[in-house]
Amino acid sequence: MGAKIFLTALFVVLGATNAYAAPCEAEDFETKVTGVSQCLLIRRYGPAEPMAIVVWLHGDVSSGGPANYHFRLAQKAAEDFSASNVMSVALVRPGYPDGSGASSTVSFHHSGRSDHHARENIAEVGAVIEKLRLKYKPESVIIVGHSGGAATAAVLLGMKPQLAEAAVLVACPCELVAWRSSGSRRPWGNSENSTRWAEKIGASTKVIALTGAKDDNTPPSLASNYVDLLRSRGIDASFQVVAEATHNSALRSVEVFDAIAKLLPR
Repeated sequence: MGAKIFLTALFVVLGATNAYAAPCEAEDFETKVTGVSQCLLIRRYGPAEPMAIVVWLHGDVSSGGPANYHFRLAQKAAEDFSASNVMSVALVRPGYPDGSGASSTVSFHHSGRSDHHARENIAEVGAVIEKLRLKYKPESVIIVGHSGGAATAAVLLGMKPQLAEAAVLVACPCELVAWRSSGSRRPWGNSENSTRWAEKIGASTKVIALTGAKDDNTPPSLASNYVDLLRSRGIDASFQVVAEATHNSALRSVEVFDAIAKLLPR
């Protein structure tokens, strides 16, 4: 009887996993898009024939809860830059819920929102952005990433050099090894290090990095050193400390929207 119960429980778990790790049943480009093989949730704002697409990537939300704090910022960007014909898309990274009861699916390493900046998960994000680009044919794509989302964006710039013309990296742990070795953090063996992809970034790519002066999670040096590395390769990159901003409030700062404005096509 014990073995039977165990096998039944195992079947339920495996069945749930297989249902969870799957492409979208009905891809609509409004609330969900299939990446490589997973269904990622999105929120799309702005015109259907954009001049530019701004894609927002949230952080790791390690404290728990849904990954939806970037939704209102994406909506605000579409409204603020409506004259520039901007589509703004908030993307929910693999394995994260959006607060509606739905989650982006995931098939690779997402235990406890730890050590999950894996190449497979980043590739899913990149594939969704590629599909958005192919469908809407903008003149340019700008990725705005916060914290873990910024690290994801930085990797994607090298992994897929034709994916985006520019990126705004907010509170970026761009040197993953240095970040994980600080404080009491344990090393992450499955995650990609942004600096290792820097040499593959296209020469015409533009990067603006911003970190809050009061950020006690990702110190400014992680992003400023990354920018120095990019600049040494001739890439148009800059770094700015956001006065009085914390790790989370930096994303809501006017400096982020100023950065987007600078990167939009003229």
